[in-house]
Amino acid sequence: MKKTLWVVIVVGIAVVFASAALYAGTKAPDVIKMENKLYPKHEKGIVEFSHKKHVVEYKGACGDCHHDKDGKPLATLKDGDNVQSCAECHKKAGEKPKGKDAPKLTDKEVLEFHAEAMHKNCQGCHKEKNKENNNQNAPTTCVKCHPKTDKAS
Repeated sequence: MKKTLWVVIVVGIAVVFASAALYAGTKAPDVIKMENKLYPKHEKGIVEFSHKKHVVEYKGACGDCHHDKDGKPLATLKDGDNVQSCAECHKKAGEKPKGKDAPKLTDKEVLEFHAEAMHKNCQGCHKEKNKENNNQNAPTTCVKCHPKTDKAS
């Protein structure tokens, strides 16, 4: 009986630690350094996105940033759920080609470019918030999000 009790206690403790480790492994970090495999060398400083601030302080919902293949918000997403990297769908590095010889692209083709998708999502939301709040507190320019560095990494 005594041996069985010890086995139950040890197994119970192991289950508690394993559950905590699994949950901690999928929980979004407070700050996400927006490094990406698409960019072996970054031209600008790497954005450090405060996930916690956007969710807790600004009351953002997961679907405000995370969406499905049709651009519809993932309304049922919650902290701890697995999410794809933006680069899984927005696979082209950088911004769309510019200039007089640049090809005409559809909105969908433009969003294949990673930087275009990120900028549309972030800047679009920030512009909306600035308009709602009648201020310019949410950054909308390069230097407000991409930190100045001596050399981009």
